[in-house]
Amino acid sequence: MAKEIRTIGVMTSGGDAPGMNAAIRAVARACAYYNVKCIGFYRGYQGMIEGDYCIMNARSVRNIISRGGTILKSARSKEFRTPEGRQKAANHLKEAGVDAMVLIGGDGTFKGGEIFSKEFDIPVIGVPGTIDNDIAGTNFTIGYDTALNTVIGAIDKIRDTASSHDRLFFIEVMGRDAGFIALNTGVGAGAEEILIPEEDLGLDRLLESLKRSKRSGKSSSIVVVSEGDKIGKNVYELADYVTENLQDYEVKVTVLGHMQRGGSPTCFDRTLASRLCVKAVELLLDGEKNVMVGILNNQIVASSFDKGLKEVHEINKELLRISDILST
Repeated sequence: MAKEIRTIGVMTSGGDAPGMNAAIRAVARACAYYNVKCIGFYRGYQGMIEGDYCIMNARSVRNIISRGGTILKSARSKEFRTPEGRQKAANHLKEAGVDAMVLIGGDGTFKGGEIFSKEFDIPVIGVPGTIDNDIAGTNFTIGYDTALNTVIGAIDKIRDTASSHDRLFFIEVMGRDAGFIALNTGVGAGAEEILIPEEDLGLDRLLESLKRSKRSGKSSSIVVVSEGDKIGKNVYELADYVTENLQDYEVKVTVLGHMQRGGSPTCFDRTLASRLCVKAVELLLDGEKNVMVGILNNQIVASSFDKGLKEVHEINKELLRISDILST
């Protein structure tokens, strides 16, 4: 028989993502609605280890739905990877009277939560919050849509100057292991080439594509590069190679970096965060544990941590085909 849940803890962990505040708000207000105490832990697992927490209610999360970042802060904790660190965290949860946890983050957050739950029999529900959209078991993760719109806005501005000066821009976006941001923004911004970790297009193909663009009358080009792309060691080395082998363009590099993590979340991310986190609280109250909530075909679903951690969220190959057609 599942134990009664009187207090639910919530934290954000790993890289921050727009919409995390909307997620925190949804947990706190769902707890208030169901007459359950809510406790927020600062700086993810490190805050659990240090006992750094606060009591949250419906009013303590007012006016945060539109804010980027996370009011609970975020961190990666090396100490939590040790049995001693996890024991400290469990002790502080017991001290605070926490019966279950909602973990908002990515795969590293879920791995830690799965181990912690098994060791100390504390129910946890994972909520996918990462701009990379690289978690299986959900079509979209919190923060991904906002990051796409941030990147699109930046590329549109860069294209203006590329066109004005007949330049070739390599634009690096986030995505160390997954090319979702690069692929979707590349298609959405009309990039001539898109380089992602999942598809090693090779240097020869890239040069031929750029030469073909030049022959077709294009005076400027945009190449969107995921930071995990395997063609070159980094985007600067890639740009140097093209400069040496293709004299027709003046080559420039822009690394968008952490600006992709910031900013007010889009309506989609606010709504997604709200739906996922209300469901997370309801699952805990229904006796569920050790699952991740996600959205598939616009329905909120729960799946095992194994699915999110061991399966690969496949890139849409159709978008690659479309990109090839439209870049002519």
